[in-house]
Amino acid sequence: MKDFKYSRIFILGFGFFGISIIWALYNAYVPIFLQDTFNLSKTVTGFIMTIDNLFAVVLLPFLGALSDMTRTRLGRRKPYILLGAPLAALMFALIPVAREYENLALFMGTIILMNFFMALFRSPVIAFMPDITPSEKRSQANGIINFMGGLGALFAYFGGKMLYDVNYALPFYVGAAIMLLASLFVVLFVPEPERYRKAGEARVKLSQLLRETSRKSFGELRENLKDVFASREKSLLAILLAIFFWFIAFNSLETFFTSYAKYHLGIEESTGAFMLGVFSLSFMIFAIPAGFLGGRVGRKRTITLGLLVVVAIMLAAYQVGETSKPASSSLGDPVVMTFMGLFFVGGIGWAMVNVNSLPMVVDMTTEEKLGGYTGLYYFFSQAANLVAPPLSGAFIDVAGYKTLLPFATVFFVLALITMQFVRRGDIVKSKGDVYDYVPEMD
Repeated sequence: MKDFKYSRIFILGFGFFGISIIWALYNAYVPIFLQDTFNLSKTVTGFIMTIDNLFAVVLLPFLGALSDMTRTRLGRRKPYILLGAPLAALMFALIPVAREYENLALFMGTIILMNFFMALFRSPVIAFMPDITPSEKRSQANGIINFMGGLGALFAYFGGKMLYDVNYALPFYVGAAIMLLASLFVVLFVPEPERYRKAGEARVKLSQLLRETSRKSFGELRENLKDVFASREKSLLAILLAIFFWFIAFNSLETFFTSYAKYHLGIEESTGAFMLGVFSLSFMIFAIPAGFLGGRVGRKRTITLGLLVVVAIMLAAYQVGETSKPASSSLGDPVVMTFMGLFFVGGIGWAMVNVNSLPMVVDMTTEEKLGGYTGLYYFFSQAANLVAPPLSGAFIDVAGYKTLLPFATVFFVLALITMQFVRRGDIVKSKGDVYDYVPEMD
């Protein structure tokens, strides 16, 4: 790809910036709404928080394959951004409005629609990166877009606290507007490769595209899953299982940490969200170096080191939470500051893990199946997120919030063990414009 430019990756990162704002605010405050406004148990709250993951498991592989087959004057990814982002932003902004009515059915309808529209464009946005990036640059590029995603989460947690303390609806209104503008920025300023753009009579009608994709996409998913489970060489299975385990751990923290802060540590939920923001701050700072580190010493080594860091931080945070309680919700409280210090280091480890995992998966396939394997990556990560909230919520219902950090630690350790069985997926050198892919070993 002779026209590869890092500047375009930064602009593409605005898509991740907007998406990350939405999910950070959603995961920080919607569980509190469900428990405080509607008096739901942690287990039921956990099940409700899996709606986005259910849509992801069902739709993302299909939408990844669908966008692979799409050809329009805009390209194959942008139509889904233009369709999904405005509708998702609208539904997200209506969440606090629905809460005002204290009607659970109305509230559920709003978040279900919001999750559906987010699913429409998330996989195409992710698949956009390898479309415009050669293999040997993908860890670095993924570092850049994860930097932008971390910046979005940081904005959500830090700026969201200030807005939430003024009016709980403000983070939702501002977050929706920013995501909409960020998505528009990507559409306007990141060109898709010419080979994916067709004009006039060359365009495929939407109805024809949907019929073809409906016939092929789940067949492709079956073939991709066959690659995962049937091959004698188990690197693809190992990396996807590791992804499954570490996202169970991370999503349980993301879903319930603000509740842990409020109900176990005894501080305000906005302070808990701010503490998570420190995690996002270090993730953002280290995302780009983590990509370059993966490119230099290897993705597997970088991910392994990152998991070791995260496990150590989880154990230390559990010890602090069980032996000390904050005297206040002040950010200057010694316990709050200790948590923030630990989370800063934890965010560095998480960057090393998260930045290098998607490039490992997509470098196990061919260019024609990038969207399908991106969907496969999200099939396993979102399946993990489907399991995590109700399972961790059930543990909390039975034994209290003290189980949250040990629960996450166990699954990070499982990911660390599984990762050691990965043998492929590190950088694949390109020859001109032709990739030298490593084939699946049958």
